[in-house]
Amino acid sequence: MARGRSRRGGEYGEFWPAYVDVLSTLLLVVTLLMSIFMIAQYFSAQEATGKDSALQRLTQQISELTSLLSLEKGKSQSAQDELAALQASLASVKAENEKLAGAGLGADERAKTAAGQIAGLTADLDKQKNISAEALSKVDLLNQQLVALRRQIAALNDALEASEKKGAESDKTIKDLGARLNTALAQQVQELKRYRSDFFGRLRELLKNRKDIRVVGDRFVFQSEVFFDTGQATLLPEGKTELDTVASALVDLDKKIPSEIGWVLRVDGHTDVRPINSPLFKSNWELSSARAISVVQYLVSLGVPAQRLVAAGFGEFQPLDTAQTEDAYKRNRRIELKLTER
Repeated sequence: MARGRSRRGGEYGEFWPAYVDVLSTLLLVVTLLMSIFMIAQYFSAQEATGKDSALQRLTQQISELTSLLSLEKGKSQSAQDELAALQASLASVKAENEKLAGAGLGADERAKTAAGQIAGLTADLDKQKNISAEALSKVDLLNQQLVALRRQIAALNDALEASEKKGAESDKTIKDLGARLNTALAQQVQELKRYRSDFFGRLRELLKNRKDIRVVGDRFVFQSEVFFDTGQATLLPEGKTELDTVASALVDLDKKIPSEIGWVLRVDGHTDVRPINSPLFKSNWELSSARAISVVQYLVSLGVPAQRLVAAGFGEFQPLDTAQTEDAYKRNRRIELKLTER
């Protein structure tokens, strides 16, 4: 029964970190898409705001021109009314002059008086005609300006509608791109998961009789003593033998996985918590990193592509067992192999 529970725990543990990796990658993709969407929305809003401001300015100008037009029309009408009154006065004076001339009373004096009145009225009439003509000219100019402004407003409205339509199309494009990226990512994750399962299954079968090699979640854990002497980073012959098996599986795996799937084998070096006392290494960081690099270099010498390998040193800071015992120290001194995404 204990073996059965251990096997099931290992199987579940094997998939759980993979799901965590998938969710982390999906979160990064969604964050990227949301950033692109927010940037697109920002520029669309800025463009629309600028057009709205221009539209408001033009509308205000139309209002001002309309007021001026009404004022000039009022002046024109007033001038025309005054012109009509002057014309009536002129006609009345002429009629009075003719009446007096017919009566024969003081003809010269009356003629002079009438002539003066007629001259004054004629001058006023000419002045009013000039004012009326000027007012009509201003009205015509204002009408032309109103027509031009209305055309500008129509053009801005068309541009604003085009911008809104473009923004809607951009939103749709971003959503479609996100959907395609999610689909492609899910497909690659599933493919990598399948190949990782094949790789781990093969290694598990090849290394099943080794008690110093364990499967923990999604990684193989080798005790450091399999590969190195205490405080050293030079591979032992028996360690190379174990790595020969790993390299063979990796070379075969590289031929099967499509090139567009970015996979790597991460080699993690770990030490126990006790400070190192060695002229070669000043800290456990250096020792764990040197051991990971030694494993990577040997795998490369066996034909594993260098771009598919990562060496990482964790020192004593990722212990499996925090107890201060020899057994705990031994568990924590280890090399871990994890097949993951780049």
